[in-house]
Amino acid sequence: MKNLNKRKRGISIIGILFFGFIIVLVLSYFKISIRSVVESPTAQDNISYVGGGTRNLWDEYFRKPVSYLWNDIFINIFWASFINNMERIRDGQATDYEINAPAVNRK
Repeated sequence: MKNLNKRKRGISIIGILFFGFIIVLVLSYFKISIRSVVESPTAQDNISYVGGGTRNLWDEYFRKPVSYLWNDIFINIFWASFINNMERIRDGQATDYEINAPAVNRK
């Protein structure tokens, strides 16, 4: 039998925030100003370069497939079905799952 207490765990959002806070404290200890680093011309140039490349990548390669997946797959198939079933639950009717589930006939 597996020991459930020894399973692998990822880092939580609280852990990420705490880690970020520690990084800011360490930078402050070494008197490194995040503002001066980010506002420097070199950093601004790098940020605009990466931002332009990211926009280009999104516009050229990812916009059409992601839009198709979001609009035609997620919204039309999953979200519409979810809303339909939530309305049925609200109205006290049977959901699609209950209607289409196989039934056991006892004699």
